[in-house]
Amino acid sequence: MDTNVIIAIVAVVVIAAILVIGGWWLGKTRKNAVNKSTEDAKAAADARLAAEAKSAAADSSTVKPSVDSNVDAAEKAPAESQQKSSVQASSSETAAPAPATETKPEPVHETPEAAGSRMQRLKARLSKSGNPFGKALFNILAKDQLSESDWEDVEDTLLLADVGAEASEQLVEELRNDARIAGQSDPAEVRAALRDKLLDVVGRDMDRRLNADKEGANRPSVIIMVGVNGTGKTTTTGKLARLFVADGKKVMLGAADTFRAAAADQLETWGAKVGVPVVRSDKDGADPASVAFEASAKAKEENADVLIIDTAGRLQNKANLMDELGKIRRVTEKNLPVDEVLLVLDATTGQNGMAQAKVFAEAIGITGVVLSKLDGSAKGGIVVSVQKELGVPVKLVGLGEGPDDLAPFDPEGFVDGILA
Repeated sequence: MDTNVIIAIVAVVVIAAILVIGGWWLGKTRKNAVNKSTEDAKAAADARLAAEAKSAAADSSTVKPSVDSNVDAAEKAPAESQQKSSVQASSSETAAPAPATETKPEPVHETPEAAGSRMQRLKARLSKSGNPFGKALFNILAKDQLSESDWEDVEDTLLLADVGAEASEQLVEELRNDARIAGQSDPAEVRAALRDKLLDVVGRDMDRRLNADKEGANRPSVIIMVGVNGTGKTTTTGKLARLFVADGKKVMLGAADTFRAAAADQLETWGAKVGVPVVRSDKDGADPASVAFEASAKAKEENADVLIIDTAGRLQNKANLMDELGKIRRVTEKNLPVDEVLLVLDATTGQNGMAQAKVFAEAIGITGVVLSKLDGSAKGGIVVSVQKELGVPVKLVGLGEGPDDLAPFDPEGFVDGILA
């Protein structure tokens, strides 16, 4: 065997022996260290326990006299005192704590504005509007000498304001024959004459009270709201409920406009603000007459003062309209008589809405008109034409977008507003 190979083998053996011996020595050293650490920890724990035992013994020796004295005092106490303490302890153990009751806060309802101040706001708004026809008329009539052209301007102004052809012709003729206008140009006299003539044509003596407000009215008094969609019918229904609430009446609403998905939700929102319950169907597209029947039965059961029923205006032709509204009225009258049918008209549509108004009047027979969006409109003459065409009074007018912007129609306040 080669000498180098032998040397290499010997070297490997020596290195292996060194590694084995070194590993054994290190393991023994680590074990000794662990054993020593364990013994030290055990000794420290024994010392801590001994110290705690000594401290506890010292505390018990200090407390014992106090305990002994308390025991002696208790032994000397009367038997009656012991019995009383026993009874009190027993009762305190058996007494159950009162259950905590959660009280739901009462809903806070709005207080609607009284009817008296509402017309004053309409008068103020009309006086500030861009072009009330009364002001335009006064500017023409206040001239020194009225020519034929001026009278034509008067008639044109009335027509543009939707007074209507027949009423315009009548009013011009009466103004021509009034000595206060034809004979002099005193502005005060002209204004007084124009005011009188406008009041006559608007109808100062018409009974504009809602039937629910009249003496001897039925209770509940039933009002059916009709009109094409887009006139503000459902909104007007909610505002009318507020008007009755302001008057101290107990009101209920019936959501019989089941064709428009949001109508019942919209009505519930209006009712919730003033604490007015709403009778509605659980599903869209339900029979409107069934809702009206249920609402009338509920109003009768709860002895409401007023029931207001909102109806659909999305009917396609006159035949469908008459059938639907006629059915609603018939089923309602099985429970309660219908006292009022109010037609809601958008005042800004003017003569364009008159054809639709006549269809509703023929379908169900209306007792009054509500003119929405009247404030700020140059078409205020719709008040005159709608009364002439339908033969019923304008009973309520819309003043704007606010929740209390609905007021009983006051002819004098209206004329004074457009002349201001």
